[in-house]
Amino acid sequence: MSIPKKKMDVSVLKRVFTFAAPYKKKFYLSIFLAVFLAIIAPVRPLLIQLTINNGIKNSSIGHFINGPGGFIIEITIIQIVLLLIETTCRFFFTFTTASLGQSVVKDLRITTYNKIVHLNLSQFDKTPIGTLTTRTINDIESVNDIFSDGLIPIIADMLSIISILTYMFIADWSLTLICLTPFPFLIIATYYFKESVNKSFIKVRNAVAALNAFVQEHITGMGIVQAFAAEKREQEKFNDINNEHRNANVRSIFAYSVFFPVVELVSALSVGLLVWWAGMQAGISTEKAAQAGGIITSFILCLNLLFRPLRVIADKFNVLQMGVIASERVFKILDNEDVSDRSGKYIPAAIKGNLTFDHVWFSYIENRYVLKDINFTIKAGETLAIVGHTGSGKTSIISLINRLYQIQKGSIKIDGTNIEEYDLDFLRSKIGIVLQDVFLFSGSVLDNVTLRNADIKREEVIQAAKLIGLHDFIERLPGGYDYNVMERGATLSLGQRQLLSFVRALLYNPAILILDEATSSVDSESEGLIQHAIDKLIAGRTSIVIAHRLSTIRKADKILVLDAGVVKEMGSHAELMAKQGHYYQLHKMQFEKQVEAV
Repeated sequence: MSIPKKKMDVSVLKRVFTFAAPYKKKFYLSIFLAVFLAIIAPVRPLLIQLTINNGIKNSSIGHFINGPGGFIIEITIIQIVLLLIETTCRFFFTFTTASLGQSVVKDLRITTYNKIVHLNLSQFDKTPIGTLTTRTINDIESVNDIFSDGLIPIIADMLSIISILTYMFIADWSLTLICLTPFPFLIIATYYFKESVNKSFIKVRNAVAALNAFVQEHITGMGIVQAFAAEKREQEKFNDINNEHRNANVRSIFAYSVFFPVVELVSALSVGLLVWWAGMQAGISTEKAAQAGGIITSFILCLNLLFRPLRVIADKFNVLQMGVIASERVFKILDNEDVSDRSGKYIPAAIKGNLTFDHVWFSYIENRYVLKDINFTIKAGETLAIVGHTGSGKTSIISLINRLYQIQKGSIKIDGTNIEEYDLDFLRSKIGIVLQDVFLFSGSVLDNVTLRNADIKREEVIQAAKLIGLHDFIERLPGGYDYNVMERGATLSLGQRQLLSFVRALLYNPAILILDEATSSVDSESEGLIQHAIDKLIAGRTSIVIAHRLSTIRKADKILVLDAGVVKEMGSHAELMAKQGHYYQLHKMQFEKQVEAV
């Protein structure tokens, strides 16, 4: 499979450097150091040439020890001082560019994460979590390479090459041209090396992404893999992906293995031509013969200084290009305009809980409506139960109340005010949600129920847990409220996780409470505790309950029956049973199944 060649987008590179604007001092310092290092690059070869030509040849041993000025000692001291200056500047250059890159990465990662958390939920339905993770971590880390190993170091290397070549042409232009004779071969080799390594890098990155996705998915679903004895098949699939990763790296290693010997060969040819031509000139001219030792030594040093950046400059161009490609991926997230609308500013003193759906139409995909002309009203403190077959639109309704999704037509009002006019954070703080699949973060019980809200005290958590009936269970855990529930609450049962989510909801004291299938997948013992918790939670609150088990919603003030996104019936349990319509049929089917199961 061929990898499409992609040119570097300069506009993306410019945009990356806008994130360096707050760190102008670091940027300007790195550029200054790059220029300074380039200027002093030819000084040491020049000093060596002067030492050989004017110091050693024109000085006796006595003059070396006792002569006025001690030329060789002086020039040696200058060399040492110059070396210390160059080493110090190179340290600050490396540190400054890397520090600049890390500062940009920090700001860019914060900006990207802030954008992700404010995206509409529909974006997470369409974008794999692994992709967003890669963009936030791996791709942004590659942006650092633009500064530490990319553009600024390339500028420094190019300036150094120009400075060395300028000195060589001034010192002896004909000898310089002879030395540069093999350079076209090096340029050709560098081009092919760059293209080969670039393709390999892209394949390696794709293989790494595939490995990450495969391992993450299969570790998460390891229970299924083992339950169906699929270890061998999944291992074979993993081996294929891993082999592709290895092969891509081997191709990259092969390119390096060919390129570096070519560089050494060209370097040796240049030195050989240098010695041959200087020797030829020395045989022709007495003056040139006197200067031959100095110029040869000086040029050999220059060629070493010239080839050192040339060995890595192609690699740095690849790093720069990969950094720009990674940046482009990150900027696609930053440019995503499908974000939560936060234009609403209305913050009332309190929310009573009156809720109205007025001719609401909603679709996840344009013009494919999952909710069609939904109308209902709940008074403050009432409980509405929503029932219907899977896919009828129950979960969609509750997702609209706290504006996780935007409706296409109609309006949703709380206490007579359109929910779009409310401040979004305030609105969501007044709506409590308990989902069927409770998500717990890796951390303590206390952290999970407070969501690390420092305003909620431990005493309030304990009081809420007692009210729900969970305090004794938490106290029996190792560490009590400081017990680490592990990733996704793996150390707790489904019922225990569900009860913790009730404590969480109670702590935030919502005016409107949403319960989505809260008792559908728990055992009968846990269901009793959860039903008790539900009774405590809904007391005095506007509540919306979604439940498959119709026996749990008989006490609801109203029951809304949905079918294919359309309201079929609405009324109390007694009223709907008397109608013998959709609700009656659902009720009859469910209880017939229960009798058959018994």
